[in-house]
Amino acid sequence: MRIVVQKYGGSSVADTERIKKVAARIKETRESGVAVVVVVSAMGKTTDGLLARASEVSASPSRRELDMLLSCGERISMALLAMAVQELGLDAVSLTGSQSGIITNDRHSGARILEVRPYRVQDELEKGKVVIVAGFQGVSYKAEVTTLGRGGSDTTAVALAGALGAEYCEICSDVDGVYTADPRIISAAELLHAISHEELLELTTHGAKVLHPESVEFARKLGVALWARATFAPPGTGGTRVDRSVEGGSTPHVSGVAVQRRLVRLRATGLEAMDRMLAAAAESSLPVLRLDADHEIADLWFALDDVPDWAKVRARLMGQVEIEEGCAGVSLVGEFVGRNAGHLLRTRSIAAGMGIPVKAMSASPLRITLFCMEGEADELARQFHRTFLELGAPGIGALDRGAIDG
Repeated sequence: MRIVVQKYGGSSVADTERIKKVAARIKETRESGVAVVVVVSAMGKTTDGLLARASEVSASPSRRELDMLLSCGERISMALLAMAVQELGLDAVSLTGSQSGIITNDRHSGARILEVRPYRVQDELEKGKVVIVAGFQGVSYKAEVTTLGRGGSDTTAVALAGALGAEYCEICSDVDGVYTADPRIISAAELLHAISHEELLELTTHGAKVLHPESVEFARKLGVALWARATFAPPGTGGTRVDRSVEGGSTPHVSGVAVQRRLVRLRATGLEAMDRMLAAAAESSLPVLRLDADHEIADLWFALDDVPDWAKVRARLMGQVEIEEGCAGVSLVGEFVGRNAGHLLRTRSIAAGMGIPVKAMSASPLRITLFCMEGEADELARQFHRTFLELGAPGIGALDRGAIDG
């Protein structure tokens, strides 16, 4: 059986008219001769609305109860989309994450998928049905409902594609694919026709919202052919192909710029304070982004996106460590950019020339990140993009899109 997995984001199913259009696209894909599994996110701003309701009841709601609440959004989408597909004459069935065999660890608000047991999905496909799966959610090995964090429907789709041996997985949203930067912030951003798993993982881990980082890692490990495409483009056309391997050599090029907001820095002075900070981070399941430590001072950085009970965690940390909120990271991503001291110097010089204090700096072979205050991040990102992608920095050169097209 030839299988295709499609994922539709919240903006793609924001209202009933869009749901009907998505159903028509699913029918077109099904009529091309493949079996179709569809993963959906919650409609539009449903998740934000549910979070707002929770905050009206509790200043720091339980992560478990939040998972129970937020998982409802995707269930609404899956049922409505299944109805819309049925109206077009196809047999369809909707399944929750647990019914689809998405097994996770026991962390609430940002669980990780441990394995996929897609037996029910396979049974329904054998009956000729289109299977509509609620994204973003699973069930822990303790039989608890869990959610996978913001953007987790991407991970649901890729994990299912790998478990089912799908021909490819389409991540469909309101953008055409992966851009060199967020086009809503940087108007000169350009569409990439192809990018490596490794480069995209750096971009998404450090702020690019086009795909969930864990979905990219799953695609790399499972060998899933992955496409990022616009929802209402014809099936199988356009978009960004995520499969280009990082090639050998030593010539850097830049693929994109990303901004990660809502970062927090915790600082502990002394070994005992450092141990207390790490213990508190472990107890609170903080998603650690970076740790700088020596025998005197330790800085721990993390993002607030998957810490819904931050008020409670913050109260626990007060008086033990220094807390600095409202930070951001601006990252330059591309082959070998982080291996050259000249490129590291260039990024720092850009920030200094703009009068932006750099709080910290990190690098990997594929990335350079400068940490600053959130209000300064967008302008720094624009300057990075202008220097390295629009003008072509000395010794780096703009991205050769013709080469990656092939």
